[in-house]
Amino acid sequence: MSNSMATMPNPRMPTLANTLWRAEGQSRWVRNAILVVAGSALMAIAAKINVPMVPVPMTMQTFAVLVIAMAYGWRLAGATLLAYLAEGAAGLPVFAGGGGVAYMMGPTGGYLVGFFVAAVLVGFLAERGWDRGPIRTFAANAMGTVTIFGFGLLWLTPLIAGSKGISLSDALPVAYAAGVAPFIVGGLVKTALAAVVLPTAWKLAAKR
Repeated sequence: MSNSMATMPNPRMPTLANTLWRAEGQSRWVRNAILVVAGSALMAIAAKINVPMVPVPMTMQTFAVLVIAMAYGWRLAGATLLAYLAEGAAGLPVFAGGGGVAYMMGPTGGYLVGFFVAAVLVGFLAERGWDRGPIRTFAANAMGTVTIFGFGLLWLTPLIAGSKGISLSDALPVAYAAGVAPFIVGGLVKTALAAVVLPTAWKLAAKR
């Protein structure tokens, strides 16, 4: 049994970042540090982008989370999102509405936590080959988007219950109507867009 298990192939596959930028030893640490800084900067830029949509404008943060997770894998994507959240906690205006711990504890706090969890989840799936074709890439990104919405809803519900003096069960539909429903269309658009970008990037990488 032990011999057969030892010869089983590792299900983990190389990420797009590892494929395009190969590095070993100390240079690997340097590369990862550069990618973390670049990814956190991309998150900050995406937070400031507003795309007109109905019923509400759409920022590109969720799209950035999905692309970073797919390209980096779960460890590096998780480190990137932790760096991004740390920058915001330090007061840097990297979020859509600014920065600081008080902002992170507000209504959008759940989505910020969801960014990290989604990055780890989607990055894990990417390392299992879920970033190579459009169907599985869309499925992985959809899981990530649902994760972000789910954490946002779980965070927002008790805040609304406390502010309005109502029960959690009564606050849940209010939180859904305010914090999830208006963003579903935008979430689907960003999920589909990421499902196009990643397989296309792999095809370009294969030509190299």
